[in-house]
Amino acid sequence: MNAQASTARAEPTRPAHVGDHLREWRQRRHLSQLDLAVDAEISARHLSFVETGRAAPSRDMVLKLAERLNVPLRERNVLLVAAGFAPAFPQRALDDPALKSARAAIELVLKAHEPNPALAYDRHWNLVTANRMVAPLLEGLPQHLLAPPVNILRLAFHPEALAPRTVNVAEWCGHLLERLHRQCETTADPELLKLYHELRAYPLPARAAPLPPDSVAIPFRLRHGGEVLTFMSTTMVFGTPVDVTLSELALETFFPADDLTAERMRQMAASLK
Repeated sequence: MNAQASTARAEPTRPAHVGDHLREWRQRRHLSQLDLAVDAEISARHLSFVETGRAAPSRDMVLKLAERLNVPLRERNVLLVAAGFAPAFPQRALDDPALKSARAAIELVLKAHEPNPALAYDRHWNLVTANRMVAPLLEGLPQHLLAPPVNILRLAFHPEALAPRTVNVAEWCGHLLERLHRQCETTADPELLKLYHELRAYPLPARAAPLPPDSVAIPFRLRHGGEVLTFMSTTMVFGTPVDVTLSELALETFFPADDLTAERMRQMAASLK
């Protein structure tokens, strides 16, 4: 069974004991007990006792092991509760006053990126907000696909959405599917696994010949107004979050990859004023 197939398995029954959780995360990261113990500066024997329930880890040890295993903040709270401790990382709504500066930072990035499209999405790739340059590129899509919550990946893959308009749909959607696969491996999120199943079921053409040797990134090539707009994308996340919501937000910014696209985006922005 290949890696992608194994990722797409149904979610196993959730373990109840913190040791079971830790073992799952360690195995997901392809680490031996010795590897993790050395990294966490504890004995392999003690780690074995923790995983089998023969020893109860302290709160600090749970957090230290979770850090070494790169466990998402949401799941670190799960580990803490399983060990008998209170969650350490708050999960606030995005409109919470505590996240005011983060919201301002997101809006600043999106606005400053105009006349090029940029958007923010949550852990399940649902649209949170976007600058005004995104909507014109989605004109003509069925309303049922644009009703909240709008899923960014579903728009890319759906045969009624952007897939028929994407010139290099096999390469672009293949790239997105690989990103989602890595995210599933990292987070073990059941909703992401369901989304992965759904996207793999959409009919896509086989990948074409390899990219030209002078390529630097897989572009997003979109038919729009009788022309082909070509973009490169970058992804940004908050670097030091201690809030679950903030840790799961990402910003995607698209840059023109040729002069035609740059000019058309400037013209589009001017028409929106």
